[in-house]
Amino acid sequence: MKPSPSESHLFNRELSWLKFNERVVEEASNPDNPLLERLKFVSIFESNLDEFFMVRVSGLLDQKLSGLLEPSPDGMSPSEQIRSIYKTAKLQRTQVSKLIKKELLPQLNEVGIQLVSFKKLTEKQKLGLVAYFDHEVFPLCTPLLLSPAPTVPFISNRSLNLLVVLKGDGEEDRLARVKVPTVLPRLVKVPGFKRHFVLLEDLIQQCLPSLFQGVEIVSSSLFRVVRDAEAEIKELEAADLIAFIEETLRQRRFGDPVILEVQNEMPEGAKKSLAKLLDLESNLIMPVAGIIGLDVFQELASVDRSALKFKPFVPFLSESIATTDSLFESMKKEDLLLHHPYDSFRSVEEFCRSAASDPNVIGIKQTLYRVGSESPIVEGLIDAAEAGKQVAAMVELKARFDENNNLVWAKRLERAGAHVTYGFTDTKTHCKVCLVVRREGGTIRQYAHIGTGNYNPTTARQYSDLGLFTVQPEIVQDISELFNYLTGFSKQNRYRKLLVAPINLREGVLELIQAEIASHKKFGNGHIFIKLNSVVDPEAIEALYEASKQGVKVDLIVRGICCLRPGVKGLSENIRVVSIVGRFLEHSRIYYFANGGAPKAYIGSADLMRRNLDRRIEVLAPVEHKPLLDRLRAIIETCLQDNLQAWDLTSSGDYVRRKPKVGKSFSAQGCFMQLANQRSLKRDI
Repeated sequence: MKPSPSESHLFNRELSWLKFNERVVEEASNPDNPLLERLKFVSIFESNLDEFFMVRVSGLLDQKLSGLLEPSPDGMSPSEQIRSIYKTAKLQRTQVSKLIKKELLPQLNEVGIQLVSFKKLTEKQKLGLVAYFDHEVFPLCTPLLLSPAPTVPFISNRSLNLLVVLKGDGEEDRLARVKVPTVLPRLVKVPGFKRHFVLLEDLIQQCLPSLFQGVEIVSSSLFRVVRDAEAEIKELEAADLIAFIEETLRQRRFGDPVILEVQNEMPEGAKKSLAKLLDLESNLIMPVAGIIGLDVFQELASVDRSALKFKPFVPFLSESIATTDSLFESMKKEDLLLHHPYDSFRSVEEFCRSAASDPNVIGIKQTLYRVGSESPIVEGLIDAAEAGKQVAAMVELKARFDENNNLVWAKRLERAGAHVTYGFTDTKTHCKVCLVVRREGGTIRQYAHIGTGNYNPTTARQYSDLGLFTVQPEIVQDISELFNYLTGFSKQNRYRKLLVAPINLREGVLELIQAEIASHKKFGNGHIFIKLNSVVDPEAIEALYEASKQGVKVDLIVRGICCLRPGVKGLSENIRVVSIVGRFLEHSRIYYFANGGAPKAYIGSADLMRRNLDRRIEVLAPVEHKPLLDRLRAIIETCLQDNLQAWDLTSSGDYVRRKPKVGKSFSAQGCFMQLANQRSLKRDI
């Protein structure tokens, strides 16, 4: 018999993720956030939800179609999960629509930023916009007949479209589709106003008669299709892998539909016909009130009104690590720990670019997972390779939704003369490591950086991450040998200091938990602190349950998915789970164990998920110097004190937002920014 939610030791992974996206919606609803920043959270909500459907829900649909009845760890079948997901997602989407209509748009109006209906414009304004349509939009619009038609034209993933019902000549009505061009801004300025806009789809809708000359238009309404974007990597050689990734990028937009968003106003007959054309069941249709395609709010948030945005924040940059020479000298004295975005990412950029800029650097090895479309770091690697230096880059081509960027960079690196490898076809390389080899006098010295986030300057300003600089011989040698493993020419299964998945990371974390239990029995005051993105792995969860049963306190700071059920008497009463959602995306991973007063701590790229522990190359590196251990503990305790952006997970699976007492409000992210500003002031005095 399937356990009830109250009896199960685990929360459902998919529903837990939806609760995270609900917390994102709460930030869009939060009046304490600046108005334009709230719009960004609206856009993030939809982007998150799209990716969730494209990857996770598509997988569940595949399981259902294949007849797979194996339940999830919490006992739900694929069909049950799909029903729960769609029900929850529809409720969330309705909540967001109400938020936009009742709060965000009226508040934008109050500050002079308006989304105006074309029908409410003056005749002069309408003429100006029609002229814009004729010259700029009309040439890009291509009406396509959907039904009746010999073949159904393909409707691309996440594109915004108008479904146009046309009056038939004594026959049944016809259906046509007009895609809203993506090469034009969706916000069209109203003539005579700087911050009054008409949506591009509204303008097209009003100008449809020019696209369907002499044909009666019965109705028109917006819709959007989200498609399966998952791809299964088979055993392929490197050259075949590149070809496969290129083909995947072409085919991704052709995946099976997983959800159809339609305007509430779409006629029922047109809705059914569209679903039939897409071969979608009716329960996969999501009616939407108001605006479809919430990415437009990211565009609207870029309006030039600084007073309606977060105050600019300038990260702290120590003079001791501001240049390549000073960074290397500082690393030789002691390990360095940086907390981004509060500490500047510039030192990491300088470190990675040192291969090109520092004449003493003779080689560099680096993993590249998500580097973005513009990357000064990779440009530096290219410059170094062209200068004849030894450059080795492990480029992960399977970084979902970044494959194209990574493929472009990989080809450029190869043309420059760098040694480029692509890791393993069945295992993603997710670790963030960089090794610099430097000639100093008559010796060769290696310097290493291990991070929790990607080598991406853009996300480094938006994500909360950690980075460790070290010259510890055992760690740099481990990293050097790790790169040999990544090329496929080493079968190493032991490392001196690093925990490496899928080799020894799972066992290492479980051993650390068991050691904390043993320490607690001997000394008392056992305490485990873990900060990460997701807690899903059943074995790791059971180990934490066992620690709780033995009296060890467990504090988990989990941004997103958490399948562990805290606060259950006799099981997890000593476990507390906190989630922080704020201005910056909490992305750092910290594993900290009190260990009877001699703490052990690791940072790195791995969450407690099966994929991270068993199907990815991940690295956790030890943080051993006392000042750095103290800083990690301070970061954790600061996060646990948050009562503005923190949520407590209850044993029932609900997240309850903390409410500060009068005069006692505290934001962890705000505290970190304030500390960075204070350090900057001291530096400048």
